[in-house]
Amino acid sequence: MGITHSIPSVDLADFTSGDASRKAAFVQQLGKAYEEVGFVAVKNHGIPDELIADLYKYVQEFFKLPFDTKHQYEIPELAGQRGYTSFGKEHAKGYEAPDLKEFFQFGQTVEDNDPTAEFYPENVQVAEVPAFTPTFFKAYRGFEQSGRYLLQAIALYLGLDENYFDSKIHNGNSILRAIHYPPITQEPKSAIRAEQHEDINLITLLVGASADGLQILDKQDNWVPVTSLPEQIVVNVGDMLQRLTNNRLKSTTHRVVNPPREMWSTSRFSIPFFLHPKSDMKLDSLESCITKENPLAYEPITAGEYLDERLREIGLKK
Repeated sequence: MGITHSIPSVDLADFTSGDASRKAAFVQQLGKAYEEVGFVAVKNHGIPDELIADLYKYVQEFFKLPFDTKHQYEIPELAGQRGYTSFGKEHAKGYEAPDLKEFFQFGQTVEDNDPTAEFYPENVQVAEVPAFTPTFFKAYRGFEQSGRYLLQAIALYLGLDENYFDSKIHNGNSILRAIHYPPITQEPKSAIRAEQHEDINLITLLVGASADGLQILDKQDNWVPVTSLPEQIVVNVGDMLQRLTNNRLKSTTHRVVNPPREMWSTSRFSIPFFLHPKSDMKLDSLESCITKENPLAYEPITAGEYLDERLREIGLKK
């Protein structure tokens, strides 16, 4: 029998309820889950179901377009950070074989004259699916808000000021990525669609149908399937938060496996939101997370330097 313990589930409404004891309980549940598992399912996350349904609808319409049309939206000098990336460009760190997927990335839109704007390329507008860009923008803002609440709870758990992350993620370098894994048409060389990896960013919010095939590596080194429940988003810790907390909160290793044979003819779509801070955020480990039992494990680095290093390791940047 495979191991199928479900990932812990938390209710974001407890955090935003205005009830101090519910809020405190949420902070403890979330922090404990991130120390022990690294993944949680979040209900009442504040992103409307209709918006999520629209997002999937327009993403599917985009990926159905002919390759030549999609290819117009592939801009090599953006290193996959905006617009379309065709099959076979990205691989997991430490693995040569490219992942079997194509994707589209949408980034930050600065609306308040923040000087950070000059560091971000423009988003790529898709003409053939007119609702695509406005829907991505709306979803991006929704994920930012949910992520902000979750980081406020994490800050409290770590004994920091509740708003510690707010200014660091305001106009941050977050990415909303739509991924298409195509149908499997011949006996695959490997059972793995996306090799095992950890995410680069602070936290990742993953919505909807995307969770089928997702597996996480538990502390006993077993691969555990993550089944996404309706109306929940799955949120995991990334490497930036692991660095900041000197490994107290764990960045979870995860992968995507091929579906059972009877599902081979189907496409799989996944829409993760990778929550990044501004590039100048220092990821130096917090003093409170450095102890005799847990000595300092990392060199000082900024979020921007770290992202750049990792994009080279996964082949998106030369």
